[in-house]
Amino acid sequence: MDIKISSTATLTNTCYAPLVALFAHYQQQDLFAPLRQVQIPMRQRDFEPADKLTQILLSILAGCETLSEVNPHLRQERVLAATLGLPRVADQSSLSRTLDALTLKNIDELRTSLGHIWQPLSRVRMRDWRRYLWLDFDLSGLPCGPQAEASQKGYFAGKKICLTGRGRAGYNGATGIGLMY
Repeated sequence: MDIKISSTATLTNTCYAPLVALFAHYQQQDLFAPLRQVQIPMRQRDFEPADKLTQILLSILAGCETLSEVNPHLRQERVLAATLGLPRVADQSSLSRTLDALTLKNIDELRTSLGHIWQPLSRVRMRDWRRYLWLDFDLSGLPCGPQAEASQKGYFAGKKICLTGRGRAGYNGATGIGLMY
């Protein structure tokens, strides 16, 4: 399959054009072949289990944080499904049942398959580990709300940061941080 990007006379609309091109390239390279080795003990209806696992990876790359976001975001994307060679994207409940059917052996097979998929694409293997690896951490404290995931009260020395700006406050446009004096 050759990847061609051009205009067409028909109306083709997708919010995920870069993802379509990426998955077309992955299909051309047969990158998801290791997922077919994961044998999930479940009945096949519209999609094979390997296709559902591919669609779960697709949903992650499309920005879905949970499977419940698949129906509103990806279900109507016919162009994206056609790139995978499928008539449509599977329903979120079908994808969820596939993950529920995984046994411990299947999870181990899936972990191995994902390793075979991502290792050739990773830059970690190309890194010269004889040299230093520099990590840059930003330890500036920003306030978070009580609904923030895994948030907890902490201590930050120095000036207080204020996003609401009670009293005298300044705003640094370069960093986007409000400072309270």
